[in-house]
Amino acid sequence: MRKAMQEAVRGIIRSRKDAALLLVDIGVFPFRDLLEQYPERAKNIGIFEAGTVSVAAGLSLAGVTPILYGISPFIVQRALEQLKLGFAYQKIGGNFITTGAAYDFSTLGYSHYCPEDAATLRLLPGMEILAPGTPEQFTALFHACCFDGKPSYFRMTDHSCKVPVSIEFGKAAVIKRGARAVVIAVAEQLDATLEACTGLDVTILYYTTLAPFDKQTLCCELVGGKVFVSAAFYTGSLYPEIMDGAGGRPVQISGAEIPLEILRNYGTKEEKDKALGLDAVGIRRKLEAFLTD
Repeated sequence: MRKAMQEAVRGIIRSRKDAALLLVDIGVFPFRDLLEQYPERAKNIGIFEAGTVSVAAGLSLAGVTPILYGISPFIVQRALEQLKLGFAYQKIGGNFITTGAAYDFSTLGYSHYCPEDAATLRLLPGMEILAPGTPEQFTALFHACCFDGKPSYFRMTDHSCKVPVSIEFGKAAVIKRGARAVVIAVAEQLDATLEACTGLDVTILYYTTLAPFDKQTLCCELVGGKVFVSAAFYTGSLYPEIMDGAGGRPVQISGAEIPLEILRNYGTKEEKDKALGLDAVGIRRKLEAFLTD
């Protein structure tokens, strides 16, 4: 996905004089060509995320669309106030591309984890939250949002889905229909979710746009009065949107998500998924319990 991101950003900087790339000491090597060829519009600001977001806001107010690339927690948490005041308050556009997702940097410890990004950023009015599951989906979402005049957060992962799904900004994709419940799979969780749902009579919806959340599709597809969420972020992050999408109907919500606790265990991404019940076996176990509850 990083290569797809680099090509998409490279194309924008080369073709649009009203776009600028800001780095916070990550991505310097792959973007070295842009830093050399367009020094006035491609800069490595350094380990200064909050200040760089403020610089991006100034560029946006001046008519230049900023593209900022960094690691998830350092943008979402360190620079949250700047995102709030510089972009949400001013109602201006900018692009914030991050790597790391929930715990892709699994061996670097909790400082490099960001399972709270969806829950945190959904509270900023106007913020678009994009969670592509494949390189192709990143490219589609990036080109759909890059110049739309809104702050857009792109949550990249190094663990892409193998199952290809054609997606559209702001829309959920209906993967299959069933009668017992709706299963919402988000981004990289699709493969494990599909495996976990083998033989189960459930509807599967695939979300790559988390904000604005596609409530209409959920409302139309809601069956069984139950919604199960499979997502690699803190549990409950999407529950308010799901309740709104139920259209006033009573709905039970559960899921295979990251528990709201400090993640202190070390290991690979796959080992963490297994420990937290986010692999296919864990999802199946939790989903079967939910369906029989």
